[in-house]
Amino acid sequence: MLKTILIILAVGVFLIGILATSAISSQYADAGSTRKLHFTQTVTSGQDPGIGHESHQLAMILSPNPGTIYDGSMTYTSSKPVQIVILHEINPDDARGQMTWSIDGKNIYGLSLIDSHKSGTVEFTGAALALHYPEPEEFTVTASVDGWIRGQPSDVIVQKIEVEKSEPSILLSRLNVPVTIPTHKGLYNEQLVSYIITDSSDHDYAKKLSDLQDWKIKTASSLANVKPSQKIFVFTNGIGGDGLYGSQEEIFTTIPSKSDYNPLSSVVEVSWKKGQNAIRLDSADKVIEAHKGSRVDFHETGFVVNVPQIVWPDGQMKVRDNQVISDDLSFEGGQITAIDNKTMNVTFVAHRGWGPDGTTTYCIVAGATPLISAEMMGVVHSPNLSALNDSSIMDVYHFQNGIKGTGPLGFQPGITSGLPGNENYSPIMRTHLVEWNSPESAKILESKSDVDYFVKNNEITVSLARLANSEYVVNCPVVDPFQ
Repeated sequence: MLKTILIILAVGVFLIGILATSAISSQYADAGSTRKLHFTQTVTSGQDPGIGHESHQLAMILSPNPGTIYDGSMTYTSSKPVQIVILHEINPDDARGQMTWSIDGKNIYGLSLIDSHKSGTVEFTGAALALHYPEPEEFTVTASVDGWIRGQPSDVIVQKIEVEKSEPSILLSRLNVPVTIPTHKGLYNEQLVSYIITDSSDHDYAKKLSDLQDWKIKTASSLANVKPSQKIFVFTNGIGGDGLYGSQEEIFTTIPSKSDYNPLSSVVEVSWKKGQNAIRLDSADKVIEAHKGSRVDFHETGFVVNVPQIVWPDGQMKVRDNQVISDDLSFEGGQITAIDNKTMNVTFVAHRGWGPDGTTTYCIVAGATPLISAEMMGVVHSPNLSALNDSSIMDVYHFQNGIKGTGPLGFQPGITSGLPGNENYSPIMRTHLVEWNSPESAKILESKSDVDYFVKNNEITVSLARLANSEYVVNCPVVDPFQ
């Protein structure tokens, strides 16, 4: 009996570590029996406690709790080919004729097994979720889960909530991770520029660019409301080279050291006319001159892209002195750990946060205004971001007290008002400050509905962030660091 209890507790410990934060931050706007669930965790397997499985290895991702149902999706990568195990609560009388799993012979679960793979994605609904290896050797797995808990959480999780309230800090895995993004060569006034592409106002163009650079960018349809004076000239033909379409490099009309710089640029496709002797053009003035001379055609695509410059003729984004990315990394000191001009890649720090519905997100910071915030984070100062209209900008909520964490102000991660795929999503975010009126009663918030609920109940105050008498706006694209 003692052995059985220890096994149950061992199974429950892993659940605590990965679910404590999600359980704490239940969907406060609907504080009933459904709770959000999302995390990424790396775990090493242990002996399978199931009867008849003693020589096997098991990594319990979501442990069984009476009356609890899990529903969602899991993406995983494992050191060995593992089976996905989904358990279902059943009446012991109904156990005959089907595969079952039990650690004591009394509490019996129906068992569903999915074929062995080293990685994959699965949709699940059940009383527990695990990964199984039918051999005694340990395996290590990294699993990302996004879904819901339905039912009453176990007492052991409630005890963990109490600990979190008395020790108010946030425990999440992979709060900061590296993301390597392809860079592209461009030109400004005869000199080289290195830049990245993170967002496009047009879905089809986003897919086209994603295919061309073999790295997925996001659709931000709200950028169609921007009418930037900055342009990026993209060549469709002419001399071969390192351009997006296989011709010469793109040409920019501004760089970060200029007062008119804006990372949002209109795409103008440039095509050499038949019979013209195509040459390499290396400045916007020469492109415009070639157009006036009827040597090239312009196609104003109407697309707006987010193309932050990494290196430009008289400067570059700051590279962090400490290039080790850890969970306790602050936003200060730079957002880049490496610029590799040989492989044409740049590695950013991707910061974990939450979308409006509680979805886990990762953002990079590529620019900011006012100057004091840009210098603190080591990014490009982009004063024109604050001049964008409301329809092309998104809100982000940062916490200035409450639960300690790795948010920009030293507290819990932030919450955005939109996600890629939403009509209101934009990489350009206007910052709002969230302040707990009684910090000692602070909880972890994970969604816009959480924020709205506590505002309505006068437990938090939300205000527009201003630094140096200016709005605090960041170029903070949502990225997928695991692609």
